[in-house]
Amino acid sequence: MIIEQIYTGCLAQGAYYIESNGEVAIIDPLREVQPYADKATANGGKIKYIFETHFHADFVSGHVTLAEKTGAPIVFGPNANPTFEAHIAKDGEVFQLGEITITCLHTPGHTMESSCYLLKDKNGKDYALFSGDTLFLGDVGRPDLAQKAADMTQEQLAGILFDSLRTKVMTLADDVIVYPAHGAGSACGKNLSKETVGSIGDQKATNYALRADMTREEFIAEVTDGLLPPPAYFPMNVKLNKEGYGNVEDIVREAKAFDAKTFELVANETEALILDVRNQDDFEKGHIPKSIFIGIDGQFAPWVGALILDIKQEILLVTPEGREEETIKRLARVGYDNTLGYLKGGFEEWKKAGLEYDTITSVTAQVLEEKMKEKVPVFDVRKPGEYASEHILDVPSTPLDFLNEHLAEFPKEEDFYLHCAGGYRSMIAASILKARGYHNVINVLGGFAAIRNTGIKTTNYVCPSTLK
Repeated sequence: MIIEQIYTGCLAQGAYYIESNGEVAIIDPLREVQPYADKATANGGKIKYIFETHFHADFVSGHVTLAEKTGAPIVFGPNANPTFEAHIAKDGEVFQLGEITITCLHTPGHTMESSCYLLKDKNGKDYALFSGDTLFLGDVGRPDLAQKAADMTQEQLAGILFDSLRTKVMTLADDVIVYPAHGAGSACGKNLSKETVGSIGDQKATNYALRADMTREEFIAEVTDGLLPPPAYFPMNVKLNKEGYGNVEDIVREAKAFDAKTFELVANETEALILDVRNQDDFEKGHIPKSIFIGIDGQFAPWVGALILDIKQEILLVTPEGREEETIKRLARVGYDNTLGYLKGGFEEWKKAGLEYDTITSVTAQVLEEKMKEKVPVFDVRKPGEYASEHILDVPSTPLDFLNEHLAEFPKEEDFYLHCAGGYRSMIAASILKARGYHNVINVLGGFAAIRNTGIKTTNYVCPSTLK
């Protein structure tokens, strides 16, 4: 038996490759599916099942394309209603895979079709639970994402999740391995662990939502407390996962390589967004006017989804050389399929063509310390939880996720300063503001980590886990 977790850090997502006696199952695949097929072929195996734990909101799964490539059936749990052909499993239905079995456990609550898959070894012993978004390490799936589709309140869904956990998950033996769909960084839960593999026993001991003495009312209150609004792209990703989508390989083929002059022409003649995914330091030193920075080496896909509100937005790319195809695929992972093309040769070709470019002004935390003696405006673009934990005295919270809601707070005339935790998010924010005409924005290098090493006054640190 082979179990391999294929973890994608950008999405904080775990897909799974399971093999027994040449028969293969894939759970929650990413949209670019060729690696799964290649792995099975290399092992002399054949993909027999494609299991989906639920209709994902945070990424476009690869189930449709993988089924087309391999002929393997797509399996969802009860209540799923895709528009394409799929096997809708019954609660408790058993699937044979070589010498092992995989049992569908219907665990509604995160969504109404949410299901876990229990793997039993060749001796029939419970071995591992592929828990999807029902159970994470340190948390459980948020119950607010399926409210409209299920015609229920988040409190009703939380109550259903409470029952699912106690009747289907917590009854399993402590030594059963837990393989969740997500880890820290995902917006599908509040308090996810950085670990990506655990056990039922560990979770019973450490996960706040699995306390043995927890009442239903306490569970509902704690699971629904402090939920931030989900990213705007989530509903569209659910739609794509339920109704199907194009092949990502076709999207890559259709994107064109533009020379600098043609790139400028296309940008001027369309409403395409110029997305620059290079390192933030490179963007700072020079970028195409009105382009937006979201670095490929950060939490790229989630920030694209949070900040580019129209999933059908046409996009022109500026990438590091050699990473054009990777960027197109990573946009497609979250449903952004309208990449028109990219700047051939990268930003250096833009400069060689003698075309106009812009820069971002950045200063060190030490410079900010001096400037703050003049009472200059400073804005913190970290998440609300980070801000609540510790922040500069008298500096407002203007989270990057909700930057559009704070535009009126940024001064148009005088210089103002942005910081995040380390510099990645503040550069994103600076690029958005600059593109909207705020040419007086200044980025703070090193973010709050650097600010801590100055004399700038901050609030007393509060451990994030103690915050409500």
